[in-house]
Amino acid sequence: MRHFAALEAVSRSGSFGRAARELGYTQSAVSQQIAQLERIVGQRLFHRPGGPRRVEATEAGLLLLRHADAIVAQLDAARADMAALAEGEAGTLRVGIYQSVGARLLPALVRRFRAQWPRVGVRVREESAAPDLLRLLEHGELDLTFAELPLREGPFEWAELLQDPYVLLVSARSELADLETAPSFRDVAKLPLIGRRSTDEPDRFLAGRVPPGAGGAGRIGRESPASPASLPANELNVIFRTDDNGTLAALVAENLGVSIEPRLVVDPRDRDVKMLPFGSRIPPRTLVLAWHRDRYRSQAAQAFVELAREVAAPTT
Repeated sequence: MRHFAALEAVSRSGSFGRAARELGYTQSAVSQQIAQLERIVGQRLFHRPGGPRRVEATEAGLLLLRHADAIVAQLDAARADMAALAEGEAGTLRVGIYQSVGARLLPALVRRFRAQWPRVGVRVREESAAPDLLRLLEHGELDLTFAELPLREGPFEWAELLQDPYVLLVSARSELADLETAPSFRDVAKLPLIGRRSTDEPDRFLAGRVPPGAGGAGRIGRESPASPASLPANELNVIFRTDDNGTLAALVAENLGVSIEPRLVVDPRDRDVKMLPFGSRIPPRTLVLAWHRDRYRSQAAQAFVELAREVAAPTT
């Protein structure tokens, strides 16, 4: 396991020195562990360019790393299981969330859970990207996490909570606010669009159904180079990307652009914006609560899932 830990740390940090500091070893100890591992597998695992240049894993190193990561994750999950079993009904339930869940589902869910399980605490971990939450779940750092289907391949099971339809979010002061439903895809493509940094799924879906040349010119500026892979400029007019729900809603409220969002993301009390449904034109996202299928699942965790289903039911 020390060999696998060194393999993962060097690959991630790109440096034997940084990996040694992270693991609490000397640099020579980490170098020896990698050398021993290379002798065991009979393959060179890292390119060592020397100097300040980054150390890169070879093809063999990347292949072994995939196996090592799964083994380490399984051991991490086993340790978490033993801790959960020892705690019984008095412990901590660790739950992964993202913003829309935290704002719309979590408060009522935690309130009801605490009333039924007063000796079990709830510790929440928020991330903007679902893959990060699933990785934490796989390594036993979370007991449950909210996610969207389809999940990436892994040791996961889940319970469906709700179907969350997409809406076009517009300013309450715009002419579009007089509509009852979202306009055609062609008309939406002419509008300045505010998108997400962590995903471009809604605008990709829209772009695939808009004839070339239907898009318009931006008002705020071009997308950040750090944003997801950009759509062709003549397809959609994405003027800005953000993963902050408050920033997105504020930009829309000021009539600087529109946004395609799941309904759960939008605060229904916000009178400065209006939601225009797409109906069946865009498939809804499926929100689930996922757990590690190979881990012990406590009665408290099972109860949390059932309560989540009850809390989510009125929002469907």
